[in-house]
Amino acid sequence: MFESLIKKAYDEDIGRGDLFSLVSSGSVKEASIKAKQDGVFAGEVALREACEMAQIELSVFKFDGDGIKSGDEIARLRADERVLLRWERTILNFIQHASGIATMTAKFVKQISGSGAGLLDTRKTRPGLRVYEKYAVRCGGGSNHRLGLDDALMLKDSHLDGVADWALFFSEARKKMPFTTKIEVECDNFEQASKAMAAGADIIMCDNMGFDEIARIKKLRDESYPAVLLEASGNISLATARDYAFSGVDAISTGSTIHQAVWLDFSMRLA
Repeated sequence: MFESLIKKAYDEDIGRGDLFSLVSSGSVKEASIKAKQDGVFAGEVALREACEMAQIELSVFKFDGDGIKSGDEIARLRADERVLLRWERTILNFIQHASGIATMTAKFVKQISGSGAGLLDTRKTRPGLRVYEKYAVRCGGGSNHRLGLDDALMLKDSHLDGVADWALFFSEARKKMPFTTKIEVECDNFEQASKAMAAGADIIMCDNMGFDEIARIKKLRDESYPAVLLEASGNISLATARDYAFSGVDAISTGSTIHQAVWLDFSMRLA
């Protein structure tokens, strides 16, 4: 799943070759990966794929989505010590990065617990790492929004400026898109949301709206467009997530689970 990404990271790290291997004869050893912080583990897939590529024997004790405590052993590896040391940083980088995102996501999920609203990520991802970062969000209990521009037609002001007839535009779009593809409209106010629902939008994104405005939109949705989904977005943080989730929307979306996440610390030590 992430083989090409892992190979690129490994090649970047090893450069023209591992200088330690020039002077070490090597011997088969074991290494232990342990958590140095509490959090949620993610990156199991990358760990397994890296070890398969490197022909490292692997025993895994913690799995994607598992809660972990400082000192917990995550995995044990066995191979030539030169191989273990060459792969150490690449492996740790992948699990540290993913576990940081999963841990942040789990904090958001806990905040909105009981609301019935889902937690979505965004396309605010690091270049080349989108699939991996969105995978980490799922490990933390979140769900994915669009993977890319081809997943759903999401329309903003800049898309709809100059479109006189939204209903006609939506109808033409549906003729050219797959049957299952949804249309989402980013709205700044009640008037835009009302217009979008009347035109046939599937999802209304309530962008940077106050709770009173969202309540008006929800009331209209419930009375006249019950199939339409409501999503709240825009500067949603851990401090505000719970209030937005309980505003009556079906989901909240935030990029904070990814771009505000801090790597979780792990160590790998040879036995």
